[in-house]
Amino acid sequence: MSVSRRALLATAAGAAVVGATEVPAAGAADRQDTGATLRTLRAAADYAVEKVRTVAPGVTGFPVGTKFEKWTYSRNGDWVGGFWPGTLWMAWLHSKDDAFRAWAVESARNLAPRQYDTGTHDLGFLFYPSWVTAWRLTGDDVWRTGAIRAADSLSRRYNPRGRFIRAWGALTDRTNAGRVIMDTMMNLDLLVFASRQTGDDRYLDIAVEHAKTAQRVFPRPDGSTPHVYDFDPDTGAAIGPNTVQGYSPASCWSRGQAWGIYGFTTMYRRTGDKEFRDTARKLADYAIGALTPDHVPVWDYGAPQAPHDIKDASAGAVMACGLLDLHAATGRHTYRDVALRLLTALSDTCLTRNSARAEAVVARCTRNRPAEDGIEVSLPYADYYLLEGILRVLRPEEIDRAIDLSH
Repeated sequence: MSVSRRALLATAAGAAVVGATEVPAAGAADRQDTGATLRTLRAAADYAVEKVRTVAPGVTGFPVGTKFEKWTYSRNGDWVGGFWPGTLWMAWLHSKDDAFRAWAVESARNLAPRQYDTGTHDLGFLFYPSWVTAWRLTGDDVWRTGAIRAADSLSRRYNPRGRFIRAWGALTDRTNAGRVIMDTMMNLDLLVFASRQTGDDRYLDIAVEHAKTAQRVFPRPDGSTPHVYDFDPDTGAAIGPNTVQGYSPASCWSRGQAWGIYGFTTMYRRTGDKEFRDTARKLADYAIGALTPDHVPVWDYGAPQAPHDIKDASAGAVMACGLLDLHAATGRHTYRDVALRLLTALSDTCLTRNSARAEAVVARCTRNRPAEDGIEVSLPYADYYLLEGILRVLRPEEIDRAIDLSH
């Protein structure tokens, strides 16, 4: 791409601790937030903060999922390492208890070696909720510098022939060299951040080109998406849809659909490209139509047992954040209404309140159903996105300081 984006980059180059970006104010017509809904969400956030406060002193690594309701850990963070410090930052924003801030800083520091990891596309998941948020809330330039280094590592995974970021595998490994997954849409904002901070359009160009490729190949006419799309890594030619975590290449894995809603909306906010907004709407409209009355997404909307199948509360938490964002981007009240129903449903039916031994906040999650890995467990990203979604409603100015909700 050759389009200059200096004006776009300049808007947030200095937005750190004290420069909270502007969030569109909700007018009277947006106030679908009834007193009962707000009380439910506030109680859920309070519960989450107290759960995290109780568990945090004993956390010995990066939580990756639960076994018998207790966290299991990764030492290097796997792909989820950003969510524990991110959750601690959310807890600090809600409670103002500086113990959470100290824990967040300590945890995030342990991700430092991953700045140089070129073997994964998940650097946005690792560094945006942890290091970018840390910089925005503390102003310590160490976090900003490390996040830019991580963006450098991520940019090396870009395939210019196919105009995509490969998902998995070392750069020297031919296996999966042409594999693109919907999840990568959530990692693009790290590249946008790097462009804004350095003035170097290269990062943003990669993010935009990948998003345009995903926009071209992932959405089906009805708005559903596969988890995976494969390309020939040498020529860039499209091969076709596939899946790893969904039921089949023709089904619609609900968390992947949620990643798409959130990710395309973010790319619209960062670039102003209305095609990204329209893609997010198409994906959102499909997912809303596929929800069951309980508003907890089934793990795959196209699986044979759907809608009477295993649930994935993490998909609901991610989707709620994306829909709140999409409402702000479009002004369509349906998106906010459904987001509030999702957050309320998770708060009412998916929290671990009834278990004294549970270490996580959100239950009823599914990590990888086809692999029979993590069925009806808790997952760190469910906890993180539930708190992010609730704070988007209760404390929009605070969450904006942390993750930048500017349009």
